[in-house]
Amino acid sequence: MTHHHVAVVGGGVIGLSVAWRAAAAGHRVTVVDPAPGRGASWVAGGMLAPVTEAWPGEEDALALGEASLRRWPEFAQALALDAGDPGLSDAGTVVVALDRGDADQLEVVAGYLRSVGREVEQVTGRRLRSLEPGLGPVRGGLLVPGDLAVDNRKLLRALEAAALRHGAEFTGDQAIAVQPGRVRTAHCEVPCDVVVITAGAASAKLHPVLARGVRPLKGEILRLRARRTSLPPPTRTVRAVVEGRPVYLVPRADGELVLGATQYEAGFDETVTAKGVRELLESAERIFPSVGEYELAEVAAGLRAASVDTLPFIGDLGDGVLAATGHHRNGLLMAPVTADAVLALLAGEKPPEEALAADPARLGTGGV
Repeated sequence: MTHHHVAVVGGGVIGLSVAWRAAAAGHRVTVVDPAPGRGASWVAGGMLAPVTEAWPGEEDALALGEASLRRWPEFAQALALDAGDPGLSDAGTVVVALDRGDADQLEVVAGYLRSVGREVEQVTGRRLRSLEPGLGPVRGGLLVPGDLAVDNRKLLRALEAAALRHGAEFTGDQAIAVQPGRVRTAHCEVPCDVVVITAGAASAKLHPVLARGVRPLKGEILRLRARRTSLPPPTRTVRAVVEGRPVYLVPRADGELVLGATQYEAGFDETVTAKGVRELLESAERIFPSVGEYELAEVAAGLRAASVDTLPFIGDLGDGVLAATGHHRNGLLMAPVTADAVLALLAGEKPPEEALAADPARLGTGGV
């Protein structure tokens, strides 16, 4: 195998996963990012849930997500041995319906998932409340036992430590231009053999092909903490749609609860709005009333790297530049399969079959 000097531009979950795996494979790796382990990955919910994210017409994204989900247990185990436990949970997901309209929508989702061979069980509100006693008066829902979740902050810290352990270097600088054989920052140039653009929403500023395919999509999250007088968080991830707004509650092992997710177009604005916080809390209380008694520990916003068709861009952009960006809501989920695809490309091999649909050539620009 030929070993390269690889410049990874962006230190979120995708960039750090690529840096770790590439450095472990013997490549010389330089990560170009002023604040690795932050950005959208730092404020993510941590759901690894391709099935409950699925929707008709997005079969390629579902296949890629499931391919990555299958890799997650081994990925987490290897990371735990190398640097630290990322807090992987296999408790599964419940998707709840508050009214008849929500229940009808879940029937459509359940029918679609069964049609493509995915495991899902429709259950009554009474059954859901027996499984998660803190739920409010929900009408019914779905049990999705195969979904996983991860503590995103433990994951990011472990990935950075693992990359460093295998010799990766970090510049602490912001990339302002990507050119064949080098990355320019405000203070220096990083010469390299291969550039991998993993800069999330900022990727659009670094390559003309990605400028047509990637845009920022703002999301706000809250981190809550159970108090001695409140009910504990649910044991599983809980998802719902409340008056047309998606909401999720993701428990952490330490008693924290991550609550999201607003989603709207706001350019590169990362401020948290009062409206967003109010909507999240109101929606969460409808589903899990005890949330109103929790301590509000943190409010934050991040910018997802949305793509034009919900699929990421993973592949060759030409001139020694690779793309691994545009993962939309699924950056944490797709980190293992994306890292595998990049390593295959670095070795001159074919990426995993499920990643072929994510080739940036689909934009019709001749970028490969």
